[in-house]
Amino acid sequence: MSGFWLTEEQEAIRDGVAKVCAGFDDDYWRRTDETGHFPEDFVAAIAEGGWLGVAMPESVGGAGLGLTEAAIMMQTVAQSGAGFSGASAIHLNIFGPMPIVKFGAQDQRDRHLPRLISGQDKMCFAVTEPNSGLDTSSLETRAERTNDGYLINGRKIWTTSAQRSNKILIIARTTPKDQCAKPTQGLSLFYTDFDRAHIEAKPIPKMGRKAVECNTLFIDNLHVPHDDLVGEEGKGFQYLLHGLNPERVLFGAEAVGLGRAALAKAATYANERVVFGRPIGQNQGIQHPLAKAWAELEAANLMAFKAAALYDAGKDCGAEANAAKYLGAEAGFRACESSVLAHGGMGYAKEYDVERYFREAMIARIAPVSREMILNFIAERVLHLPKSY
Repeated sequence: MSGFWLTEEQEAIRDGVAKVCAGFDDDYWRRTDETGHFPEDFVAAIAEGGWLGVAMPESVGGAGLGLTEAAIMMQTVAQSGAGFSGASAIHLNIFGPMPIVKFGAQDQRDRHLPRLISGQDKMCFAVTEPNSGLDTSSLETRAERTNDGYLINGRKIWTTSAQRSNKILIIARTTPKDQCAKPTQGLSLFYTDFDRAHIEAKPIPKMGRKAVECNTLFIDNLHVPHDDLVGEEGKGFQYLLHGLNPERVLFGAEAVGLGRAALAKAATYANERVVFGRPIGQNQGIQHPLAKAWAELEAANLMAFKAAALYDAGKDCGAEANAAKYLGAEAGFRACESSVLAHGGMGYAKEYDVERYFREAMIARIAPVSREMILNFIAERVLHLPKSY
């Protein structure tokens, strides 16, 4: 971004992505939400346009652009009406493979990244576990060395898109925690085949975004060749940290996009709905919540793109990225809530879509990190208060 506006190249990215999204209307996303069918044709259209590689290196077929451009792309998807049903279907492809880009061997990059960019390979990311939650250092899934690699056993939870994945990026403990100087040591990252003979994936019924499933994984004696280790053994946690800030920025930008989609629906409805001889949008009881939602969305958007600009410039952006996720999620949620209420009883009806947006808005408030942990981070790192956990 140049100042507070997009460059011509960035405008072209937004317009190009919006053009792809225009082929998938409200009826399409309503059907995916009702049936739970993954939006395969939408993802195929995004892949065909080369958008899955927006932030991947040019050397492997990507566009070589930055987090700013990725955030523009993902926000445009959510704002089109696709919401998180669309954004989450491609979200992992954007920065999920970054550990391979930054820490993988050249052979790994050459073999795997082009196939992810083209959509030939579909990956899932297995980090969270039932007994560890946000405490990644307490992961229990273990990878034991064998003569030619590792044998992984354990469980993962909230693994997105495991039903359709043929590849998995997974973190597991290679050295017991009590044998490590720090609890975050001894964790290793692997990118390997999703072998369904040794991984059972069970979908988790959930409140929203039915089309993009989350799963509990049961991993039983999954053999992983040594060549599938990403980087060095025992440094998996440090590798994960490099992807946390971009993911927070993308979530914040997507939540703003979702809020904008809801707000547009509410403004249209408020202009057209006539009660007691006047459009309801003439009433300040309708106007003010929507105007406030707009202001909050725009403020959150500025923080998201400030964080993206700092990241792209190679500067520290931890506080800004976390704040962007927090502010975007809260503003997006309030915009969706205000939009449902502006529709009155029809806000509860599926045909107006805002109820779907409202359900999906909860995702960004919960994932990939809770609001409370973000506030803990800011309190400790920015305000220099004592660590509370």
